Amino acid sequence: MKDQDKNKGMGHLFVITGPSGTGKNTIIDIVTQRIDNLAYSVSHTTRKPRKGEIDGKDYYFVDKMTFQRMIDDREFIEWARVYSDLYGTSFSSIRDKLRHGIDMILDLDIQGAMNMKRHFKNITLIFVLPPSLEELRKRLIKRGAEDKVIKERLSQTLDEIRMAKKYDYIVINDELEKAIKETESIIISERIRTERRLSYINSFFDSTNTH
Repeated sequence: MKDQDKNKGMGHLFVITGPSGTGKNTIIDIVTQRIDNLAYSVSHTTRKPRKGEIDGKDYYFVDKMTFQRMIDDREFIEWARVYSDLYGTSFSSIRDKLRHGIDMILDLDIQGAMNMKRHFKNITLIFVLPPSLEELRKRLIKRGAEDKVIKERLSQTLDEIRMAKKYDYIVINDELEKAIKETESIIISERIRTERRLSYINSFFDSTNTH
């Protein structure tokens, strides 16, 4: 799905949040492949890589000392502690792309999403929900999570879902392709909002003035 009218102004931020096991990373991967002029913002984290994850593509995997140095040097727009791990979004990961009119998609927890909303006006928050807690439990088991971890995640999920009403859109991932298409629709809809096409409208008058 190639966007025919590329953004000529500042890029837009799309923040995806969802409990572990909802499939949000898969949604992000496919959406960024299908939609033109959309880049994934790679976050830093102190957690260990999961099977198949690639440093620099899924996350920048760093130790806690490096992460703390980046905090001290104010390199993060936002950072948060999730369970026992640290996650952060650096200025360098999004600043240049936004300035060049490239839209960015970020995978953030609720705390990170709310922090980003305070920093940016050009932002859309999307919350991905599982079809049910039972289905989420099955997905976590399939991922190989331990019983203790599953109980912690399910408890945390209820707390996260309570905050979903603060988001602009809700996507329920009961069928992956349907959830992907809904996310694509949200992005395209936000791109054709009037305020994002003012430069296109003004171009008609600019061309008239030159004749």
